[in-house]
Amino acid sequence: MNIAESERMRAMLAGETNLVVVNSCAVTGEALSQTRKAIRRARRDHPGARLVVTGCAAEIDRAAIGAMDEVDGLVANAAKLDPRAWNIAADAPPVAPARTRAFVAVQNGCDHACTFCVIPQGRGVSRSLSVADVLREVEAHLTAGAKEVVLTGVDLTSWGHDLPDEPRLGTLVEAILASFPGLPRLRLSSVDGIEIDAGLFDLLAYEPRVMPHLHLSLQHGADLILKRMKRRHLRRDAVELAQRLKALRPDIAIGADLIAGFPTETHAHHDENLGIIDELDIVHAHIFPYSARPGTPAARMPQVPRDVVKARAADLRARAAARRAVWLDSLVGETLPVLAERDSTGYAPNYARVALPAGTAAGDIIKVNVREVREGLLG
Repeated sequence: MNIAESERMRAMLAGETNLVVVNSCAVTGEALSQTRKAIRRARRDHPGARLVVTGCAAEIDRAAIGAMDEVDGLVANAAKLDPRAWNIAADAPPVAPARTRAFVAVQNGCDHACTFCVIPQGRGVSRSLSVADVLREVEAHLTAGAKEVVLTGVDLTSWGHDLPDEPRLGTLVEAILASFPGLPRLRLSSVDGIEIDAGLFDLLAYEPRVMPHLHLSLQHGADLILKRMKRRHLRRDAVELAQRLKALRPDIAIGADLIAGFPTETHAHHDENLGIIDELDIVHAHIFPYSARPGTPAARMPQVPRDVVKARAADLRARAAARRAVWLDSLVGETLPVLAERDSTGYAPNYARVALPAGTAAGDIIKVNVREVREGLLG
């Protein structure tokens, strides 16, 4: 989501000189800390530039960010893609930059109330781009040379709930594939598994141009913790979804977000969190140590000691790394179509990263016979 928005701002502000923009994040306490470090680093690197901060941290922690000596101004998160907020001409939309993969933000905001989350405070209610607007943006990216489109959003699977007739995400994906038969690859960013509609499920299961890669906004493997998080799924919902998809598309790779050390989490709950990695065969894991966010219900719950939170996060990362290593080893001997990036690596459809021969042109999709795994890369 931040990549998509940052690229649009970069294009929109291309004519501006001596301007540095920090597009901030506040999803965790660590993200907020990194935002402050990025601001200080940007000022050191560009001492004479005008430094403007936008994004979620600039919304949620507005007073503190605005008071930093390095910051010259703030732009509201809701206005950051509006040229008027930057005092620039609004007569032309930003041109999509030439990239191998295009990140298209089709949805913003969130209507849910997970007890640990500050995102609704920073981004507001759920809003969806219309099908026509999405198709225009996809077309611009394809014209600029993109070979893969990644649909993203704060709550991607809620796309369409605020549009006439309340279309589902599967409708949008189908419209993109039908409108651009030459698009070789379409990928989804993080999704809420409980919101996957029947049309989207079928596309994930049967459509070869939809990449076999599903990243779930899972958060935990214990039902009681999921309820205290105010999530809308249980463990069995995620397990059943993964099993159904793997039965129909065995090469699909599962990713997931998992939080370690959520308030009231016991050793038994932690064991269930570890176990979900193996049960779902999670090979793309994003592990977050829980951090209390001001104003959230979870911040008022009994907290797990910080050293325990960090230890449990380390346990989860170790389990996820072991599971991923087994998966990567299983791909040795396969031939994979890889979309080349600009750094002599690329991504297979299952989102495994692959080392490519030096000089491979960015944007090419080449067949790679996988012979080894070296430092986490197939080659």
